[in-house]
Amino acid sequence: MIEPTPSRRVALVTLGCTRNEVDSEELAGRLAADGWSLVADPADADVALVNTCGFVESAKKDSIDALLEAADLKDGTHRTRKVVAVGCLAERYGQELAQQLPEADAVLGFDSYATLSGHLQALLHGTSVPSHVPSDRRRMLPVTPVARPSEVTVDAVPGHAAYRALLVDRPWAPLKIASGCDRRCAFCAIPSFRGSFVSRPPAEVLAEARWLAERGVREVLLVSENSTSYGKDLGDIAALERLLPQLAEVDGLERIRVSYLQPAEIRPGLLEAMATTPKVMPYYDISFQHASNPLLRRMRRFGGTDDFLELLARVRAATPHAGVRSNVIVGFPGETEEDLGQLELFLAMGRLDVVGVFGYSDEEGTEGAGLGGKLSAEVVAERLARVTDLVEQLTAQRAEERVGEQVVVLVEELDEDGIAVGRAEIQGPDVDGTTRLQDGASGMPSGMPLGRVAVGDLVTAVVVGSEGVDLVAEAR
Repeated sequence: MIEPTPSRRVALVTLGCTRNEVDSEELAGRLAADGWSLVADPADADVALVNTCGFVESAKKDSIDALLEAADLKDGTHRTRKVVAVGCLAERYGQELAQQLPEADAVLGFDSYATLSGHLQALLHGTSVPSHVPSDRRRMLPVTPVARPSEVTVDAVPGHAAYRALLVDRPWAPLKIASGCDRRCAFCAIPSFRGSFVSRPPAEVLAEARWLAERGVREVLLVSENSTSYGKDLGDIAALERLLPQLAEVDGLERIRVSYLQPAEIRPGLLEAMATTPKVMPYYDISFQHASNPLLRRMRRFGGTDDFLELLARVRAATPHAGVRSNVIVGFPGETEEDLGQLELFLAMGRLDVVGVFGYSDEEGTEGAGLGGKLSAEVVAERLARVTDLVEQLTAQRAEERVGEQVVVLVEELDEDGIAVGRAEIQGPDVDGTTRLQDGASGMPSGMPLGRVAVGDLVTAVVVGSEGVDLVAEAR
């Protein structure tokens, strides 16, 4: 590996989802291998590299704000000299973003990642780098399965396991199993800039899982745009069912969590594998999006209230204490009060642990943007507030139902008062709530004393209370 030099310092700022986190860590690994020093604070970096999100309007705004904040550091009092935009917003808008945001010194697309070091070096030497020219990546067909390597080792995966740098010190990490999406949901632009669905070969995923475990990671979160499609482009629709037991055999890993499940693609074999494979968490991140059958068809999706409740019944028959999270969209063009009532009925009957509620907004290039029956911004906002309020009540009730259940908590932090906080098996990272531990032996209400546990420990406990979606549990 090339030795880092003081004149080339880079800081990565990451917006958006856990898939973006993996991208940032792969970029960091590539740059470190090319001799760049990684620093946490953009003010201490020669180049601030902002990995943007381009999913919805609020995420776009956050990304632009982050770019402007980084650009403000180029004032002569900080080390920062260049600000570069990468990620989904940069890929999606390219030259347009560069024209509207001259504060960014370069806007680079996904295809530039392999040669990113050279681009950054050119910028530092005063050479301009052409902005990315977007194209519809759905038209870029992925490499066929026969052309992909069948066996890999950790050191033979450029841009993946061998060159990933962990940027956050924590006992869990996202593990990307695929990228892109072949679905054509009417509200979503992701396939146009992420491209067709491409699975990573199982050997490559396993190599990275071992690499993560060697660095102290105890839980991996399998991420993709659609995990239920894993393996279909490799000619093996049951590949995920086969991958899970192999991941469970990785020394050091104690938890495997699957995310981004499409309800129409959840097969009996996958449910069985998730329910019976040791170390796979009883956690189902299912993308329902709505519950009204006619509105889902308008969204170019499948199912409805009856189908979804039947699916949840099968999940809970296999895993009685399963945790279930989902996302829903309100205010899609043509949504009636009857449609909204159907969604509210499903949410009340579904007993979901966590629900993200989003108000619809047009996304360029999607079918939804061209549909009639648009609802006013005021109506969308009213429905968003209405369903959000309902969800907060329902998920708080669901958390109360957990009182008395035994859980195993992965400790993620010890706060300033010495209280251990982490996640139970039913809670995904970042967005699904936490579990605060109390010492059952001493009965201390303030929590488990500092020194009794460490970050990364797995603590058996019993749920004794709840605060919204967060749980309180006594260690046993």
